[in-house]
Amino acid sequence: MSCFRLENVSYRYDKAPVLQGVDLSLEPGEILGLFGHNGAGKTTSIKLILGLMQPTQGKVSVLGGLAGDPQVTQHIGYLPENVMFYPQLTGREILKHFARLKGASLKQVPALLEQVGLEDAMDARTRTYSKGMRQRLGLAQALLGKPRLLMLDEPTVGLDPVATADLYRLLQGLRDEGAGIVLCSHVLPGVEPYIDRAAILTDGAVKASGNLGSLRQQAHMPVSVLLTPANGISSLEKVIDESATTGRMTKTGQGTLRVDVQPREKVALLETVMASGEVADVSIHQPSLEDIYVHFIGTGGLAHRGGR
Repeated sequence: MSCFRLENVSYRYDKAPVLQGVDLSLEPGEILGLFGHNGAGKTTSIKLILGLMQPTQGKVSVLGGLAGDPQVTQHIGYLPENVMFYPQLTGREILKHFARLKGASLKQVPALLEQVGLEDAMDARTRTYSKGMRQRLGLAQALLGKPRLLMLDEPTVGLDPVATADLYRLLQGLRDEGAGIVLCSHVLPGVEPYIDRAAILTDGAVKASGNLGSLRQQAHMPVSVLLTPANGISSLEKVIDESATTGRMTKTGQGTLRVDVQPREKVALLETVMASGEVADVSIHQPSLEDIYVHFIGTGGLAHRGGR
C-alpha cells in the first residue's frame, strides 16, 4: 500500500492553474525529495495530500484511504516551513496539547522531546526558545503517534550542523522502520545524501522524477573528469585532441585540465589518458542534485516570486 498516490491531479486557484496533470507517489520505507521554485506547486501538493484541499481533477489516495479522512490523518505527521506555538506554554504543555488533538499517547511526550534534544528545555516557556529550538519542537509534534507518512517542509531551518545531522539520522531510522517521508528543501547539497528519489516541480507539473542515477540519465548531463598532468597541460591536451572523445576541455587555473564528456565516453577517455602516461592524478565529478535541478528548472526559479 502506497503512502500516497496522486494520479493525473490538477488544481486551479481563481481559475489559474496551480497543478497540471501531476502523477506522484511515495512508498513505505522511502524518502522522497520534493523540489521546485516558489510557486511550482509543492505546498499545494502537500495540502492535497493532507486533505486540506480537493483536486480540481484527478485522484488523491493516502495510506489506502481518502485524503482528509480522520482515520488516515492520524497516521500523518506534518512539519510546516514556519512553525508557531503559544508563547506562554512550555514545550511539554504544547506537545501534550497536540498529542490530545491527534489522539496520541501522552506517555511519549518526554521521550520525543528528549529525542529532538529538548530534554533540558521541555519545561521552559516557548517564548524563550530560539528558532532552532522551535524547529525541534515542531519536529517532535510531527513525530507524535509514530506516523506512517511524515511530511517535512524545510525541516533544517534554524538548525545548526550538528542538529541537522541528528535530524537526518533520525529520519533514516524512521525510513528503515517503514515510514514514508517527504522532504521539501531549497538546501539541495544538504539533502542529497539522504533521499531515495527526487521529484522536480516547475509551473505546476512534474518536470522529472527518479533516483539520482535516473535523473542524470534523463538530463543527459556530462560527467566532469579532472586531470592533473604529469608532463604539462599541453602534452595532455594533445593526447585528448587525438582521442575519439568529443569532450570539452577547460583549464581550471590550478594546473589541472577539466574534460566534460557524456557518460558513455567516460571509460574510453580514462583508458586513453591513463595509457598515455601523461596523467599524474584523476578525479571524476558526477552532476549533483543541485546541477540536475538547475538543468530542469532553468531560469524558472528566478522568474517566480511567492507561490503556493
